[in-house]
Amino acid sequence: MSFSDVCSLVFCEEWKAKVVNNLEALVDSCVVVPCSFSHPRGTLPTSRLRGIWHHKSDRNQIIYDEGNTKIKDSFKGRTKLLGALGQSNCTLEIMPVKNHDNGPFCFRIELVKADNNDPTTDMFSFVEDCVELKMLSPPPKPVLHHPETATQGKPYTVLCSVRHTCPSHRPTFTWSLGTKEEIMEVHHDINYGIWEVESILTFVTEEKHDTTDLTCTATFNGGRTSSARVTLNVKSSPNLNHIIIPVAVATSVAVIFGLLCIVMMKKYKKRIAELQSQDGSMWNRLSRMSRRFRSNGPQTSGHMSS
Repeated sequence: MSFSDVCSLVFCEEWKAKVVNNLEALVDSCVVVPCSFSHPRGTLPTSRLRGIWHHKSDRNQIIYDEGNTKIKDSFKGRTKLLGALGQSNCTLEIMPVKNHDNGPFCFRIELVKADNNDPTTDMFSFVEDCVELKMLSPPPKPVLHHPETATQGKPYTVLCSVRHTCPSHRPTFTWSLGTKEEIMEVHHDINYGIWEVESILTFVTEEKHDTTDLTCTATFNGGRTSSARVTLNVKSSPNLNHIIIPVAVATSVAVIFGLLCIVMMKKYKKRIAELQSQDGSMWNRLSRMSRRFRSNGPQTSGHMSS
């Protein structure tokens, strides 16, 4: 074991690594382990640095090495560094993930000579900063965000999102409705090692969409899929006909009713006038007859003598 492996606390403080400690990995897919480091020799080109990933329990159980000859057979062809060591990036990709890739795995940095690339005594394994992988068999299920109802003839937007741990080969989405022109995707970092990809579908709903299922399917690297769906509830959109026709009918009825009222009023006024005229004539006749009767009535007879 070299001096660097058993260095003093003061010296070891100059050898630093940042590695996510726990990460989920989808079996048969891929996983990216973010990693960065620093060493006491400052900035060096990638050619002067050698990066190695190994099991925490035994640094001779190598899962990644640039030379490839020392890698365990079960990991050969499945691991690679995504970052440049000269930029202090030791990010590891494992693809495809096997159900025995639990780890924990640790990063080791070795400085080599400039002339012949031979290793120097400057080397360090970051056994206090290692990653342990949790195997996932079924893939994560997408999450849907959407309005409760859609309005016929209006744009409707549904967001489908899923989290993953392989940004180098992120999941892809397919929709049961919509075209490519109606879909937008966003990919962003949620947390150290955890990513989220979003697919946003916007389309104009029609009457035929009511009660139909809208399905979002996420396909992960390696071919595994998972889906989420929502049943559309499309309500009719109010239009001018729904407003104009009832108003027009109500207006027409009101006009007709008003005209009928006017006609009837005129008719009744005329009839009342006629009745009043007839009643006046009748009263006049009765009055004249009464006066005539009183003036021309029978005379009172005289008393008979005894």
